[in-house]
Amino acid sequence: MQLIKKVLKRTFPVMTGYLILGIGFGILMEDSGYGLPWVLAMSIFIYAGSMQYLGVSLLTGGASIIQTAIATLMVNARHLFYGISMVDKYAEAGKGKPYMIFALTDETYSLVCTGDVPEGVEPHKYNLLVSLFDHCYWVLGSAIGCILGAVLPFDTTGIDFSMTALFVTVFVQQWMDNKQHFPAICGVVVTALCLVIFGSENFLIPSMIVITLTLSVGRKFLEKEVADA
Repeated sequence: MQLIKKVLKRTFPVMTGYLILGIGFGILMEDSGYGLPWVLAMSIFIYAGSMQYLGVSLLTGGASIIQTAIATLMVNARHLFYGISMVDKYAEAGKGKPYMIFALTDETYSLVCTGDVPEGVEPHKYNLLVSLFDHCYWVLGSAIGCILGAVLPFDTTGIDFSMTALFVTVFVQQWMDNKQHFPAICGVVVTALCLVIFGSENFLIPSMIVITLTLSVGRKFLEKEVADA
């Protein structure tokens, strides 16, 4: 029970964001003519917030399998870098490892990669519960949104911006929780430069590559600073 309380406290910011985002997704799906079974299936088995929002357009626009595959790769390519950075941390995660890999969203990654595990708690069990709770928040929010969309009229203009709002919230939370701000500053600066150089359609993958290389090169320096602090 104590562990559950700690996980709930730790995931509370994600819960508030995922419920709202999930509601937005559910409303968009219902507005597009897709009911609760579709919403639950996408939220349980796809579980990729930004891709699910894009998926609404793909479904309604009659996109081909190839178009959908390319769009999915471009939107979720950043998860390749998440996975690489978590190879050591999840190496001995046991039976929960496949699910933990599947459930590694942006927000869950920001929680489990910090290593801020409560004292006396087995890290893999804690990370598994964080992943599971975040997933449940998303599924619950999606279901609520679909139900609300079926019984109440909604203007869905601007709902898709809610993903951006959550990313900003997570960034601010991580900035406040950590004394070492170089990774955050590196991410902002590199992303801004890549946006200018490559444009809004192509900046994501180059920025992730440059950020990964920069943080990998500066890893020893960052670890030394944390140890000295």
